[in-house]
Amino acid sequence: MEKPDYHLFVCGSFRVSGDPQGICHRKGAVDLLQYLEGEIIDRGLNAVVSSTGCLKVCEKGPAMVVYPSGSWYGGLNEEKLDEILDAMEEGQPAEALLID
Repeated sequence: MEKPDYHLFVCGSFRVSGDPQGICHRKGAVDLLQYLEGEIIDRGLNAVVSSTGCLKVCEKGPAMVVYPSGSWYGGLNEEKLDEILDAMEEGQPAEALLID
């Protein structure tokens, strides 16, 4: 397998016990995983998507981190993911959607 250009980590709200107890999973993070996978394939991006444990930005969830840039995004929905992927295709972060 070729090393991906991007790795997208979507918060799955999982805690050490393995239970999803945060906000991101309640706000549809799992559905966003499927959407991202489909968009990555459709766009031909060399990227992988992973669900993570809690990213500890619950008030800004659902959240995602994109590497190698280390860009953090929150309040995600399909429209915002499209903006992020559009920016990735242009080789830059979606500045307006970044969180601190």
